[in-house]
Amino acid sequence: MELRQLRYFVRTVELGSIGRAAIDLDLVQSALSQQISRLESELATRLLQRTAKGAVPTEAGLAFFREAQLTLRHADQAARVAKHARLTGTVSVGLAPTTAAVLAMPFMRAMRERYPDVRLHMVESLSGHLTAMLNARQLDLAVLFNTQAARRWSVMPLLEEKLLLIRARRHMSASAATSTRSISTARLARLPLILPTGTHGLRSVIDAAFLREGVVPHLVAEIDSLAMLMDTVDAGFGATVQPGAAVGRWPDAAERFHMAPLADREARRRNAVCSLSDDELTPAALAVRIVLTDTAQALVRAGHWPGASLADGAR
Repeated sequence: MELRQLRYFVRTVELGSIGRAAIDLDLVQSALSQQISRLESELATRLLQRTAKGAVPTEAGLAFFREAQLTLRHADQAARVAKHARLTGTVSVGLAPTTAAVLAMPFMRAMRERYPDVRLHMVESLSGHLTAMLNARQLDLAVLFNTQAARRWSVMPLLEEKLLLIRARRHMSASAATSTRSISTARLARLPLILPTGTHGLRSVIDAAFLREGVVPHLVAEIDSLAMLMDTVDAGFGATVQPGAAVGRWPDAAERFHMAPLADREARRRNAVCSLSDDELTPAALAVRIVLTDTAQALVRAGHWPGASLADGAR
């Protein structure tokens, strides 16, 4: 038995007609009749007597009508109480710099709209550091790329990001700056590259691509600060390999940077929402996890997360 079935039945009795009730409830009449029939089947008794003039409750239907009204009033009151007693508390959320560039502000706006009394503690750091913080219970949840170090985590696949070769357009030839072709790993290895260090989760994905091809990259610098790395690329010191989210803080990213996908189909970064186990999370943290996931998925569906697609378990 569902609350909506009670609402349908009560409204039908109040209006004295399945047809009028269907119009009032914005339902197809056959759908309303089916729901009431299911209710009668579950109760093993006839609730409505269909007549030429409409529908009137049977003796059992009239008794059920009074109790259903009371149940609906209690349900409405419970909803009002829940809305009045808003979620409160502090929830700590960790994001890697590239993830924060595209997700942080939309997520915080969504939280302010949906749960204004929940205080967020936002941490931006390398994914390895976020992993350690989550294991030490210094974070409630985080978006991470490697879940192998999990200790009693709840892990939900979120999205996958293509890795892109990113260069400053103004330091490229006109023909190269307009090319949309993917770039092979062998070609990538010959370019002057600026990458994060080996402790960075992204670097392991990039190194694996070079290893599969049996080539050694031409590194000109290693930088673990995303802002500094992208400034260096923008200045023409070299190219980098990053997900599209790396340019999320640049309003003119499409004009400023040329982004080409890697030909290596395995060169992807998998994102997951990782949190403490559900029984360790507060109601506020559980709500934050839902908002974080919803916001990320909405950004991908709207095309606002460059190079990202939803993971199979998140579609």
